[in-house]
Amino acid sequence: MTLITSISGIRGTIGDKPGEGLTPLDVVKFTAAFGTWAISKSENKKLVIGRDARISGEMVSNLVSSTLIGLGIDVIDLGLSTTPTVEMAVEMESASGGIILTASHNPIQWNALKLLNANGEFISGEDGAEVLTIAEAEDFEFAQVLKLGRYRQDDSFIDKHIQAIIDLPLVDREAIRSAKFRVVIDCVNSTGGIALPKLLTVLGVDEVKELYCEPTGHFPHNPEPLPENITHICSDLENGNYDLGIVVDPDVDRLALIQENGIPFGEEYTLVAVSDYILKHKKGNTVSNLSSSMALRVVAERNKGSYSSSAVGEVNVVTEMKATDAVIGGEGNGGIIYPELHYGRDALVGIALFLTHLAKSGVSASKLRASYPNYHISKNKIELTPEVDVDKILRLIEKKYANEKINTTDGVKIEFENEWVHLRKSNTEPIIRIYSESDSEATSEYLANKIINDIKEIIS
Repeated sequence: MTLITSISGIRGTIGDKPGEGLTPLDVVKFTAAFGTWAISKSENKKLVIGRDARISGEMVSNLVSSTLIGLGIDVIDLGLSTTPTVEMAVEMESASGGIILTASHNPIQWNALKLLNANGEFISGEDGAEVLTIAEAEDFEFAQVLKLGRYRQDDSFIDKHIQAIIDLPLVDREAIRSAKFRVVIDCVNSTGGIALPKLLTVLGVDEVKELYCEPTGHFPHNPEPLPENITHICSDLENGNYDLGIVVDPDVDRLALIQENGIPFGEEYTLVAVSDYILKHKKGNTVSNLSSSMALRVVAERNKGSYSSSAVGEVNVVTEMKATDAVIGGEGNGGIIYPELHYGRDALVGIALFLTHLAKSGVSASKLRASYPNYHISKNKIELTPEVDVDKILRLIEKKYANEKINTTDGVKIEFENEWVHLRKSNTEPIIRIYSESDSEATSEYLANKIINDIKEIIS
């Protein structure tokens, strides 16, 4: 069993002994720490919570809401919701923060507390460290009976979220309606099954085939929207009866698309396509993380914009976007951040913008994909063992490739003439992630395997 406490939140597997898994005691302790921190930063003792459809979600939500009430904090519970919806609700309610109960793409046995500040954005590294310090010291005090917080359920925010999306100037419902799109959606039996059908109906999509849209929490396949996990929806599109496939992860902050021929659009190219559309209508800067495709830089420069990269992680991307006044950004895993709506990865706004782009382009999804530079990213990982000194491995890799262009902002990124490889420790899992990219799949895989062999030599 696993419990990972980091500045990005508290993630773990349900069960086991306290401190070894995400047990009720751990949920209460970290919730109390975050609640204490949040109200210390604001006079408004109000927090928003929401959850994906995980089986453990209701139990964890009850623990979280009761703990916050015990601290004297008013709770607005969105119930089954999406991560971007909770983020927007924090701002709409002028709350002092929020907690999203989701382990994102992790398997069914996992859950997590994702922590938001008063802007509805993930808390910073410094703030996260404060929360962990409070938790470690158990430095929190519960309210007397007459000062307990109040509890309110409110399931209206998905509708409010959708309304805010369709009100965006660059979302063109008429163009989408006129295109008479036929789409297939896979919502992995989580809260996308609530939000996506509503959104697509409002946008005027002509026909929607729903796969796994019952929010039961029983994921029908690995919930991470990678090509190897979404074969069912791909086979549905192979016969040419639909224009697009849409896949989201359990908390609806990642978006993967499938072309009309059943071939994945490529999760890296979700951000590329949406950025292309935005930059055609609004000149400005673009940001993604260090592990994202070079195609985004090409598209940004093609549209007379600039590109910059950040360390991996939504909070880092948002920080760089604000610093560069970027008009669009995100991560190469299908995460779209459109600041005109809010600073958070949002599959729903990504869908609306992509459908508008596809409608206005007048071409098929495959032809749109072919209009972008064709790069191939290989994504691998190496399981860690407790005795392995990961930082030493990264230092030795950096030394081995010292003659190449090296970026150590987040792990080690080695940039060659026409390709790159990026090694980093995961913030949420005990692994080293290895990303490599080239203009050919063979070269990309070769780079990844070469680095993996280098690491194995170091470990042996």
